[in-house]
Amino acid sequence: MDLRLYNNRTRQLESFEPQDDQRVTMYVCGPTVYNYVHIGNARPPVVFGVLANLLRRHYARLVYARNITDVDDKINHAARELGVPISVITDKYAAAYHDDMARLGVAPPDVVPYATAHIPHIVAMIERLIDSGHAYVAEGHVLFSVASFPDYGKLSRRDPDEMLAGARVEVAPYKRDAGDFVLWKPSTPDLPGWDSPWGVGRPGWHIECSAMAEAHLGDTIDIHGGGVDLQFPHHENEVAQSTCAHGGQVFARFWLHNGMLNLGGAKMSKSVGNVSLVHDLLDQHPPEALRYALLSAHYRQPLDWSEGLIEQCIRTLDRLYGTLRDLADVPVIEPQVPFEVESALCDDLNTPAALAELARIAGEARKATSPIARASLKAELLGGGQLLGLLQQDPAAWFSRGSVDGDDLRIQGLVNERDAAKRARDFIRADAIRRQLAGEGVLLEDTAQGVRWRRG
Repeated sequence: MDLRLYNNRTRQLESFEPQDDQRVTMYVCGPTVYNYVHIGNARPPVVFGVLANLLRRHYARLVYARNITDVDDKINHAARELGVPISVITDKYAAAYHDDMARLGVAPPDVVPYATAHIPHIVAMIERLIDSGHAYVAEGHVLFSVASFPDYGKLSRRDPDEMLAGARVEVAPYKRDAGDFVLWKPSTPDLPGWDSPWGVGRPGWHIECSAMAEAHLGDTIDIHGGGVDLQFPHHENEVAQSTCAHGGQVFARFWLHNGMLNLGGAKMSKSVGNVSLVHDLLDQHPPEALRYALLSAHYRQPLDWSEGLIEQCIRTLDRLYGTLRDLADVPVIEPQVPFEVESALCDDLNTPAALAELARIAGEARKATSPIARASLKAELLGGGQLLGLLQQDPAAWFSRGSVDGDDLRIQGLVNERDAAKRARDFIRADAIRRQLAGEGVLLEDTAQGVRWRRG
């Protein structure tokens, strides 16, 4: 099946063919760990994690790297406020990030490089850039010379004035040109620093990803992913420094960018303050519903985030898990990925179409009567869900979400008591139990197979 991806490098939908079909490489920009991440930061790991699942079905081996930035001025500021080493901040929030992603059903990548573990790689790359005339030393800083790379700006399609206005530019007298960006900067004794040919200092943000991608994936990688907000300046700078450090070789053959999440009509951003933290949302809602919500829109489009969206996804998953619960007596030897689900994902990760296909399969399963058809449809529902990272719980676990120890038994006892009251035609007691449970957020469903309950 042909895998087609929209390549931001060429602005075209292209058939994906790796350099080496025995070793496909993908790099996705990870978080800067100075605080809990917001739900917008979770979109790349979720959608590109689905792409990783798809690539592993098509190729013998995928090497997927997603980095952790653990040295940054925001981290320095947080550490200074608490009076602790930066590792106290980064260790805490990196662990929280990994835990939050796991709860969202994001499988860990093959490689998780940390910036501070790659200082020698960073220094070596900077030295090559200086030697080739693409970088220069000025007052303890090392800067990339944008003028030395004629293709600068091609990825983001920005003219020089727009690039200058949008870049993280420090107006500094030691810069040859205002758009030149920092590769290495000096550190005072109160800041983290490492020895280098240019004195004790620390890396700039952009050079970290180039050095880590080179160290683990090679000079040219197949796919580079990340949020569209990183396209400029971060990814533009990665292209410039990596291309120049590798003698003109293409850095990333495919560039994939996911759209932003909007909250209250504006882009979700920590700097603006309109954020919903993943850490909090996971305690407030079923994690699988959050994952479903992140997949509900095409990855390249903006996604309007709201409580209404989450509730809608919960109801959809109720129907899908309800179908699996109805098929509990149907044996499945092995889940099967439906052709239509895989075809949708091979069409530039069209997750809305893949989810619609799951809903169609579930509808067919609810109507099926023959054992062969029911087994086949259940296998497809499980296999399609597996590719998307959904529907892998036991239905009972999904419907008992939010329970505390012993509470399920208490609720089931009340359900049984209500059932007995109905058989005894004590409808006053039966209705009272239903109202009691509804007041606790427990919804009852009378079916041909008996009474089922779930938390609303």
